[in-house]
Amino acid sequence: MNAAISSAPAPSVDDARNPVEEAILSRQSMRAFLPKPVPRETIAHLLDLAARAPSGTNTQPWKIYVLQGASRDALVDKVCAAHDAIRDNPALAASYQEPYDYYPEKWVSPYIDRRRENGWGLYGLLGITKGDKDKMHLQQQRNFRFFDAPVGLMFTLDRVMGRGSLVDYGMFMQTLMLAARSHGLHTCPQAAWNAFSSIILPHVGAGESEMLVCGMSLGYAEEGALVNTFRTPRVPAAALTTWLD
Repeated sequence: MNAAISSAPAPSVDDARNPVEEAILSRQSMRAFLPKPVPRETIAHLLDLAARAPSGTNTQPWKIYVLQGASRDALVDKVCAAHDAIRDNPALAASYQEPYDYYPEKWVSPYIDRRRENGWGLYGLLGITKGDKDKMHLQQQRNFRFFDAPVGLMFTLDRVMGRGSLVDYGMFMQTLMLAARSHGLHTCPQAAWNAFSSIILPHVGAGESEMLVCGMSLGYAEEGALVNTFRTPRVPAAALTTWLD
């Protein structure tokens, strides 16, 4: 287990840094939120800002479902029940298929190394050992409780669209997450929901042509929570860049 990733320092604070840089460097995936509600007008404003994200030939392929209150809680109950059922009967996992391959079919270095460092860094911080299946299950299920955030977002895409629209979607979501930071809010983008799209899409009233892209938690972070001290490092851009003069 490599715990170095869990103790990666936060970016240094520079009073002269512009607000865009501040939003980029302060954004992180939060995994514990306060129950404090987020005003509907604030969420609508953030989505309006995100809608300014670029997309190929301005197709704007995103469609967003916002879950709060009873609708959020009902989805949490449904997906957590399915998640528990799979734990009790692993054969049921075959009934829940992801709509697209988010991760590679075969992992290779350096990607598998980064993935393992990330996973065991988080679990190490939380005191979850490799063989502790019960604690792993509960931590994974935190995803399906939106990490207690009062707002859950589900993003869908029309199946007729090509893979390039997933690139567009990434820009939309990043814009949304940075806009959230400008309002003192935090987020956690979550592909964990994808396997349960057969539950989620009917729940939100999505059309038959829609595909779940992923979910997201949105709210005010519980700043003192141990899990929110987890910060992942990044490979320096210089190590990934080839300059051609």
